[in-house]
Amino acid sequence: MLPFALNHMTTPSLGWQSFLALAKDLGCVGVEFRNDLQGPLFGGDDPADVGDAVKALGLRFLALAEVKMFNDWSEAKRAEAEALMKIAVAAGAEAISLIPRNDNVATARADSLAVTQTALRELLPMLRHHGLKAMVEPLGFEVCSLRYKDVLAQAIDAVGGQGTYFMVHDTFHHALAGGGPIYAEMTGIVHVSGVKDPIYLSDMRDEHRVLVDGDDLLGNVAQIRALVAAGYRGPISYEPFSKQVHDLTAPKPALAASMEFIRAGIASA
Repeated sequence: MLPFALNHMTTPSLGWQSFLALAKDLGCVGVEFRNDLQGPLFGGDDPADVGDAVKALGLRFLALAEVKMFNDWSEAKRAEAEALMKIAVAAGAEAISLIPRNDNVATARADSLAVTQTALRELLPMLRHHGLKAMVEPLGFEVCSLRYKDVLAQAIDAVGGQGTYFMVHDTFHHALAGGGPIYAEMTGIVHVSGVKDPIYLSDMRDEHRVLVDGDDLLGNVAQIRALVAAGYRGPISYEPFSKQVHDLTAPKPALAASMEFIRAGIASA
């Protein structure tokens, strides 16, 4: 059985209690919550109460997202990261998520490495102090300041961040970045979503990201198969951004069908 998980972006209109119930009903191993949905984080409820509910259901609180533009480092960014870490600890999260700037700045490899390395070096003692890991997500968009996994691997090595920093393998962003090495041993979580619209990779955006099925153009099953073959055994978390998915009145059957499609694809390898 593949260890599936749910990112709250899958069903952003669900309150946290209903979201946890859905994850439990689907047999997920854990969940990711995020601070960029409408309304206050956890609906304004105490993070400790959320963490207790996660544990009571036998789930893992895999990560709390996100520090946006983490590699646009400043003292304000330090304060933002510290605040998120404190919430993550209170809620019993295993990690926080770090998202790079995506505004056409520091896109050259050398610049990407420099800004990412600076931020990772500054964040490392903070994360270790709080006993947290960080999931760092390269974004495949051409305007992103951290597009390539090899750049991230080099930055993690340069700051001695192994064991604290882990990569997010996002199947959408991996495809947009042109593929490349997968670094299964450095991967902490996999994000899955599919694209069905017949458009160029360079034109794909978050709103095109739906559930994975037989019409998927991103090669989700092949990507997951490669990760598993290379030794990855971590969670595979759904993160569709499309309004088509968000508007589903009954998301459980659609998610269950997508999970079964991926399971069957991996089993047939």
